[in-house]
Amino acid sequence: MRGLLVTSTRLGDAILSTGVLGWMLERGLAVTVACGPVAAPLFQDVPGVAQVIPMRKGPVGAHWRRLWAEAVGTRWDLVVDLRGSAFAWTVVAGERRVFRAPATHDHRVDQLASALGISPTPEPRLWLSDSRRARATGILGDDPRPILALCPTANWPPKAWPAERFVELTEALTETGPLADARILVAGGPEEREMAAPVLSAIPEDRRIDLVGTAPLMELAACLARCKLVVANDSGLMHLAAASGAPTLGLFGPSTEAHYAPRGPITGFVRGDVDADTLLTRSGEVAGVPGSLMQDLQTARVIEAARGLLTI
Repeated sequence: MRGLLVTSTRLGDAILSTGVLGWMLERGLAVTVACGPVAAPLFQDVPGVAQVIPMRKGPVGAHWRRLWAEAVGTRWDLVVDLRGSAFAWTVVAGERRVFRAPATHDHRVDQLASALGISPTPEPRLWLSDSRRARATGILGDDPRPILALCPTANWPPKAWPAERFVELTEALTETGPLADARILVAGGPEEREMAAPVLSAIPEDRRIDLVGTAPLMELAACLARCKLVVANDSGLMHLAAASGAPTLGLFGPSTEAHYAPRGPITGFVRGDVDADTLLTRSGEVAGVPGSLMQDLQTARVIEAARGLLTI
């Protein structure tokens, strides 16, 4: 039996769809996954995934035409399209399920399950191979100190909490308690070093683990899975950490936690007093300025939320 899953270009949305993939695999389908190139590594080590097709955007829908050329010669038992397109109706399929985001305040994971008729709701997950975990061990070494991970970057700079507050948070959490004298892992994408630089430079070299663009995605995930706590801006890396099983605290400002709070075994979120819609009305004034829409989220509130997660 063959299944085709068309999922997101964005890393975070693709991670939130991994529960749907798990549901398809449980039905005994050999699944082909079509997704954005950044998200493709999520699916490459998954037992039961027959093929991963990276959808590289092209002019006038060229990426859809390339996918159609790959898929049209197969009779699919199930096609699941999470991008709400007409694609599912252009290939031969025994069953089609197409997701179109409803106008509800439910979390995206719950929206997917409801719209696709899946019960119980399949939670996001990662498939971390033994080789990925072994490489993570090589990266982190055998130092017994706990690890606090920070993801201080975001795909849109106004979603990034100010770097100096990440530093204040680190100092407070590592002075005493379960993270006393912890090593600090800083994660980010290859093009985000400038945004992460103030946080990296504030961490003593003997405690710093620099994974800003230095490790493949799934090896980074395996490293995050070994952390005592991950504190992250609303981003793909926040969802990666949560799906890895690491205790994860998401920081929200001009995005909606009702839809995109981290989902995982131990997760939480915190935001300032200003709601996302109000912050977004200011976005034209501050475009491209890191932290500019996250100023109302005070360090003390994040420290309190982080300590709460550490007690679970």
